[in-house]
Amino acid sequence: MKITLKGGVSVVGILLFAAQLLAADGILIVEKTTRGGTSTTSQIQIDKTHMRAEMAGPTGAKQVVVFDGAAQVMRMIDVEKKSYSEMTKADVEQMGGQMSAAMAQMEEAMKKMSPEQRAQMEAMMKGRGAAMGAPAAPKTDYRKAGTDTVGKWTCDKYEGFQNNQKVAEVCTVDPTVLGFAMADFDVTRQMVAFFQKLMPQSANQIFSIGNDDAQGFKGVPVRRITSFGPDQTVVELTDVTRQAFADSVFAVPEGYQKTQGFGRGRGR
Repeated sequence: MKITLKGGVSVVGILLFAAQLLAADGILIVEKTTRGGTSTTSQIQIDKTHMRAEMAGPTGAKQVVVFDGAAQVMRMIDVEKKSYSEMTKADVEQMGGQMSAAMAQMEEAMKKMSPEQRAQMEAMMKGRGAAMGAPAAPKTDYRKAGTDTVGKWTCDKYEGFQNNQKVAEVCTVDPTVLGFAMADFDVTRQMVAFFQKLMPQSANQIFSIGNDDAQGFKGVPVRRITSFGPDQTVVELTDVTRQAFADSVFAVPEGYQKTQGFGRGRGR
């Protein structure tokens, strides 16, 4: 028997709609990034074990990064060239070991350099740090700095310092304000941990929920600011919704060719 409420609303219809919401265990996040007076829009798709970030590159070409938390694999997809490259956890650990050995040799060689030569070498290494897999940057110390407003959200502001110099800022809200639970964002923390081993200098630019202990702040960032000064980058969350994603969303499109070397498909 079909039961109908006032106004002709079917109880069966309500139950079906509720079931669809429960089945939609993914999250779609839309962000606006402003750098040098230019703004671009990107989206992030998250489910229990995957995270996919899609954005426009410097030339306007679409770039996609997909993290598979279950397999511990990160893939870089070049849509324009129909190619992709990937990095596994084993690859990252091997690279980390190689870089640690290379850095140890470099430090030993630098001991024999003059102060001027050493300064030049340190400047060169700092400039290439993110691309080379340099040692992790000093831990960012986040300090609570009141509240602010980003879009329609009132958020808790944290300022990040390294060696007492401000290098970052985040403004966060509790996941429940957005209609989610802390566990819905677990895979973002896995991706940050993975990325820190690959490019430690850039790990703080990735979207991730804070839990006090690891990041030093708590909640979902609705605004992130890094690189204070002329190269300041501001990333603001503009929309977040719950959606169901097909497995194909996180898969490499059929026909794409695998290339050697992580990120080479981007022309870097």
